[in-house]
Amino acid sequence: MEMMDWLVSMPKVELHAHLNGSVRNSTLLELAKELGEKDIIVFSEVEHVILKNDRSLAEVFKLFDLIHILTTDHATVTRITKEVVEDFAAENVVYLELRTTPKRNDARGMTKRSYMEAVIEGLRKVDAVDIDFTYTEVRLEKKGKSCEMGNECDGISRKKIHVRLLLSIDRRETLEAAMETVKLALELKDFGVVGIDLSGNPKVGEWTTFLPALKFAREQGLCVTLHCGEVPNQEEIHGMLDFLPERIGHACCLEEDAWTKLKMSKIPVEICLTSNIRTNTISSIDVHHFADLYNTKHPLILCTDDTGVFSTSLSKEYAVAAAAFGLGKKELFQLARNAVEFSFAQEQVARELKDFFDLVEERLSLH
Repeated sequence: MEMMDWLVSMPKVELHAHLNGSVRNSTLLELAKELGEKDIIVFSEVEHVILKNDRSLAEVFKLFDLIHILTTDHATVTRITKEVVEDFAAENVVYLELRTTPKRNDARGMTKRSYMEAVIEGLRKVDAVDIDFTYTEVRLEKKGKSCEMGNECDGISRKKIHVRLLLSIDRRETLEAAMETVKLALELKDFGVVGIDLSGNPKVGEWTTFLPALKFAREQGLCVTLHCGEVPNQEEIHGMLDFLPERIGHACCLEEDAWTKLKMSKIPVEICLTSNIRTNTISSIDVHHFADLYNTKHPLILCTDDTGVFSTSLSKEYAVAAAAFGLGKKELFQLARNAVEFSFAQEQVARELKDFFDLVEERLSLH
């Protein structure tokens, strides 16, 4: 418990979190009941899906299908965005890259752009903490002083979280739809959109379908991260590594030659321990590739993937790493600090975060 309390209090950086996968169970249940009362869904058929913890990969995507049904109006998207950000901030995540697939729902008058406007409205509504999500620094002013990164301000401590957005291309989409997402990302750069993610069911579609959109995104200055190696498709894995994205997620099913290529490339890997074990993508924690990457000093970041779907938190992910791989407080803190280097944050924000981690490290005497 002492270690867990310390991990919660430690500043952390989250770089692989899906908005719709991070919704609170309580919120999902409430929304499902409302739709059940409207005869849109049968609540008794979905309640157990929401509450189940040990989900296979197939069940994970089944739950995502349910979440997509539950989150089809602008007000709900705004609400869950606000809640997800405040939940991350509550456990001292100081920088969050939140990824989401812009959705179109003609029946609800929702376009990809209006969906993202609802997400941005959710960021604006965050009031439990100070939030910076644009390129113009936002701070809470009190008697002429700035409250930064949770420092004391006139005796009142306010947490602060930087939030940046990644727009996801779903593997079920067409190239035309993917290009629409990239162009929308470019239009919303001033509202904190910093990159493009390729995600979705790894058994659906061909990643090469989206290569023109991904190349266009990179040419226009957007960073790219790819879900890579969630299933054993070696041709796809090699192609993704050859593309040299700024980061990849998971990297669970790489054979030896791809593993060698990954290490030579130094592409940072977003590691989601609980997600990988719960979905049986990795058979057990003791054979997880985190250990190999960590021991060879390969760039990596501990992440949650979906806090709601997998009933986890970033603090819990660090606790799992500590217990499974024998990491102490100094090593865990350094993992969190290193994540700043692999973020898509602009230079000013990265510098502020590094300074803050240095300050906390001094206070904790972790040198």
